[in-house]
Amino acid sequence: MDSFVLPRYDLPRAGRAIATLLRNPDDLPQVFTLIDALSGTAPQRLLRRLRGTETGRRMLRDRPDVTTVLGDRERLRVMPAGSLGRAYLSFVESEGISADGIKDASKGRVDVSGSRDMAFLHQRMRDTHDLWHAATGYKGDVIGELSLLAFTLAQHWNTAIGFLIAAAILKGFGRADLQSIRDGYRRGKEAKWLPAVEWEQLLELPVEQVRVRLGLRAPPVYTPLRTSELRAMGML
Repeated sequence: MDSFVLPRYDLPRAGRAIATLLRNPDDLPQVFTLIDALSGTAPQRLLRRLRGTETGRRMLRDRPDVTTVLGDRERLRVMPAGSLGRAYLSFVESEGISADGIKDASKGRVDVSGSRDMAFLHQRMRDTHDLWHAATGYKGDVIGELSLLAFTLAQHWNTAIGFLIAAAILKGFGRADLQSIRDGYRRGKEAKWLPAVEWEQLLELPVEQVRVRLGLRAPPVYTPLRTSELRAMGML
């Protein structure tokens, strides 16, 4: 078991990370840096809750590597049309990203020197982030990411995520669609607790069936906002 820890905040490191992100929201390594610097006791609270669920205990025992299937695009491509696996594939291909790329972006950015359970939890949350995108229907644009961050914040409070959302709104990034961001928080409150979901078992199911099972409302309708548009508006 992990021992009790006091909140740990590295404000100078967090400040540098958020300043870089406000200049370039696509700098994914800085997101991991910010979360590591400003999460406080959030990881410990998240792990404690995960251990309190049957599926969480099973994952911590078996330590499944979801990237094994997510990285196999040919396997995803032959999954049924309309399945979660196909929705995930469509998302990562449209955004030009990959599970391995996200893993590489996190290297050296997150302290995983704690227990094996904590290391697994960090990896699991990182590796399933884009499955959350596919399930919730948020795209990888600025509004979509902020809305999913708000969803995540509602599922489990993390100071770093709250700070990132607030900074983006104050900078003006989120003002184009504050309603979508607020709705993301509400959807997160209504949904089942996604950190304990065994996604591997859901990939071949119809994505609409998965959404019903997880208590997710229909995907939101919003106008995506890309960083290229922010640059054109002189905001970056």
